[in-house]
Amino acid sequence: MSVTETPVLLAELMAALSLATDLGMGQPVEFAWQSCAVALRLAEKLKFSDAELRQVYYQALLRYIGCNADTRLLAAVFGDELALRSEIIHADVLGSEFRAISLRFARQANAGAHPLQLLAAVVGGLAQISRASGEFFSGHCEVAGRLAERLGLGPELAAALRQVYARWDGKGIPPLKGEAIAPSLLVVSLAQDAVYVNRLNGPDSAAAMVRQRRGSLYAPEHADIFCASAAELLAGDAPDWATLVGLEPGRRRMLSAAEFDTACAAIADFADIKSPFLLGHSPGVARLAEGAARQVGLPEADVVALRQAGLLHDIGRVGVSAGIWGKPGPLTEREWEKVRLHAYYAERVLARPAGLARLGAVAALHHERLDASGYHRQAPASALPPAARLLAAADVYQALTEQRPHRPAQPPGAAAGVLKGEARAGRLDPEAVAAVLAVAGQGAPPRRKELVAGLSEREVEVLRLVARGHSIKEIAAQLSLAPKTVDNHIQHIYIKAGVTTRAGATLFAMEQGLL
Repeated sequence: MSVTETPVLLAELMAALSLATDLGMGQPVEFAWQSCAVALRLAEKLKFSDAELRQVYYQALLRYIGCNADTRLLAAVFGDELALRSEIIHADVLGSEFRAISLRFARQANAGAHPLQLLAAVVGGLAQISRASGEFFSGHCEVAGRLAERLGLGPELAAALRQVYARWDGKGIPPLKGEAIAPSLLVVSLAQDAVYVNRLNGPDSAAAMVRQRRGSLYAPEHADIFCASAAELLAGDAPDWATLVGLEPGRRRMLSAAEFDTACAAIADFADIKSPFLLGHSPGVARLAEGAARQVGLPEADVVALRQAGLLHDIGRVGVSAGIWGKPGPLTEREWEKVRLHAYYAERVLARPAGLARLGAVAALHHERLDASGYHRQAPASALPPAARLLAAADVYQALTEQRPHRPAQPPGAAAGVLKGEARAGRLDPEAVAAVLAVAGQGAPPRRKELVAGLSEREVEVLRLVARGHSIKEIAAQLSLAPKTVDNHIQHIYIKAGVTTRAGATLFAMEQGLL
């Protein structure tokens, strides 16, 4: 499961993260990708330099990286904040459309209440939002800037991301005006609004919207250039993955192992800030899973990868309303269906490139159970590798020891009892539970398994597929490895097992009880 075999480009990681921000803003996936392409076209017409184009590229992908901050406030007043954002993302905060959409959602959130109660809730909620709006928008900007710095995007882009709600006329947040605002932010703001309107009503409507906002939200020159070529700039769908990564201006930057680790930690905080009940959850899971992996003797590369999967495992939570994560009572079946989707969202966000996909394949299994009662796949025990079993146990223990809206945090001893009960019931792996509890100080370390013929966990996975008759190409696809890497694993297996053929390797696997 190690990511070291396929390093990750900065552009690839940010493109994947942009899918999560799409979910967090209630937009179709690849909304940021399409906005990026349109923004770059507009910036090229404006004769931006290569350095400025690079700023536009990353600004477009990550404009809403601060979107998870304070979502509980939106959910408390408007109900499903994702549905609200799906409609309000392009609206002028100072305009009548923004107020009308806000009022409609506030009414919907209090539907069924007595008319006087409804009026009080709506008026009170809007007043609360009005009082808190300055801090609300400023908070998004601050979180965006800090996360950008941790992701290694540099101080200039971090500063631009802190201006996400700035306006040309100086009436935004921060209150910068005109050319004091980062050019990349101005171009991206226009492009994203235009993409939204174009999707609904076509390029003529997008041009009309831009023309109306000329000199208020958008720089006059930017608006004029856009309106002169709106159909050309907005042509086509979102670029595919390879095209999007290839659009990155300037020299491509490969993340070092340390940089990738740091980025994973930043993304964990991006996910957890969705709810005050989740703060610190992902790093806690990562620490438990990492320690448990060492307890059971996984190779160091797999230990590192499991820690990273633990940091990323809850990225899909951004696609579920904060109102659900903060609900104090039982969830409805419809709400549970939305909750179950977060594991699926994590898998999709991390599906590309190969270095992330290997982590995502494990991260998406953190709610699966050995008896196939988990979600989102209801995968059986045979489909759950050791890393996924460790991650599931770590996630359960960490969650139990944290406060939730419907219950207090459980003491470590009580949480340990629950995990042991889940193992006895056949839902969690007993060895994984023992390892997690040992790391948590709630049990004796499990007896480390002896490696069969010195085979690593990865080599055992490859051997099982070899024995089942899969080709090198098929094994590579199933394990998200390069075919050459699979071939190297097979040669190492043959040497360690003392065999020279597939048939011999198959018999060895049978003899050792590996199938």
